[in-house]
Amino acid sequence: MKTLSFFLLFLSISLSTFAQHTFSIVAVDPVTGEIGSAGATCLAFEDGALAISDIVLGVGAIHTQSFYLPANQNAARVRMEAGDSPQEIIDWLVANDAQGDPSARQYNVVDLNTGSPRSAAFTGPNCFAEFIHITGPNYAIAGNILISEDVVNDMEAAFLSTSGTLADKLMAALQGAKRPGADSRCLDDGVSSLSAFLRVADPTDTDSSYGNLTLDLNVWVTSTVFEPIDALQEAYDNFLSVDGQDLINNDIVIAPNPASNEVTIRSSKQMITGYQLVDISGKIITERKAAAPQNHIYLDVASYPKGIYFLNLYENENQLSTEKLIIR
Repeated sequence: MKTLSFFLLFLSISLSTFAQHTFSIVAVDPVTGEIGSAGATCLAFEDGALAISDIVLGVGAIHTQSFYLPANQNAARVRMEAGDSPQEIIDWLVANDAQGDPSARQYNVVDLNTGSPRSAAFTGPNCFAEFIHITGPNYAIAGNILISEDVVNDMEAAFLSTSGTLADKLMAALQGAKRPGADSRCLDDGVSSLSAFLRVADPTDTDSSYGNLTLDLNVWVTSTVFEPIDALQEAYDNFLSVDGQDLINNDIVIAPNPASNEVTIRSSKQMITGYQLVDISGKIITERKAAAPQNHIYLDVASYPKGIYFLNLYENENQLSTEKLIIR
């Protein structure tokens, strides 16, 4: 097995050379008006998989993956905001590729269309094999650099066979994809991917940037290699376990606490821009500043010694709160 440091170096080179993103799904619920976006890739940093996720509130969702370019993603959003259908958006992207060559791009798009959802997808012939896309009435799934087409086929099967909320179905779709080497670059490490995300916009949401949706979870390998889809499942289960009354009575909720692997921090009233994790002696163990204000923060604590810690949360220069966190 590769060492993590060597593997991350490989991933960094891969990102700069190919900027690949691997398997993902966009979907809507025409009854609730929710819009969802989920995916994973073999890139181990905070916006590894998340970069492709773009939700236009009240309208739909777009993923532009495989040789990802922000210019194409931004253009797709502009077309959706202008009222184009998913197929019209894809047709425009193919005809107006930012680099003049759409042959290695992959797109999946869905919209609510006032209760009559539409979806479309595109896979260029020069994407890295294995590649495939599937569309349904209210969803579009796509993948490239796959160990097999079954990764996407099983995502669809899990999405369709799962009852419950749109978020439940999206989480199930990622679990359907999970296997060693789902992104074939991760096969030697025995995991599906190195980063994964799950995002669902409620009709009441007002900001679709990361960390500001009703459900906005993102995990990535930060220390030893672990299975991101399982980590995302744990973060999702923690999200569901926090009673709504807790967030009414408490501005900030941490779950689980005590924790041994992953922690989700949720803020109901204030935005979080950074945090410090401090041990009982006052030593800063880790700290991070978010790229944008967030109301959901994910923290991987698996590599830290057992004990009592204090989590300092900040909004810009203002300290919002200090919360006790027990790692066991």
